[in-house]
Amino acid sequence: MLDTKTMTFAIRELTKDDRPAWEELWGGYLDFYQAPMEAVAIEITWSRLNDPAEPMRALVAEDNESKALLGLAHCIFHRGTWAINELCYLEDLFVARSARARGIGRALIEAVYTLADARQCDRVYWMTQETNANARALYDKIARRTGFIQYRR
Repeated sequence: MLDTKTMTFAIRELTKDDRPAWEELWGGYLDFYQAPMEAVAIEITWSRLNDPAEPMRALVAEDNESKALLGLAHCIFHRGTWAINELCYLEDLFVARSARARGIGRALIEAVYTLADARQCDRVYWMTQETNANARALYDKIARRTGFIQYRR
């Protein structure tokens, strides 16, 4: 559990006013994974994240003093064949390089856990690259590694 008294940032829902700062963080995330995205896909992603009818939610970490965005988390709620209740897929998690080692990644994940608990989700899950050692060090502390391997076409 985080000591929220010592946090110099707050976790909150993404707002439409966050567009420029979100784009900067999103670009950093895409660069990290070497996954260029066309402008139309970025526009559609932004639209979905701001549409209450979509099963997607976006959280951001905001610096308490400067109000700069420091990190983001995108999650998708969906049904599954292995659970009665919804599942929560934490699809994207990113903290700006200059803001790392401040507990922001953990705080964003715990905020996603809170959203999922409020919806009575059966599980929260995510994946990362095997070589993402820094992130995996955190994930190993706050979640259980399942051993599944992803395949895709």
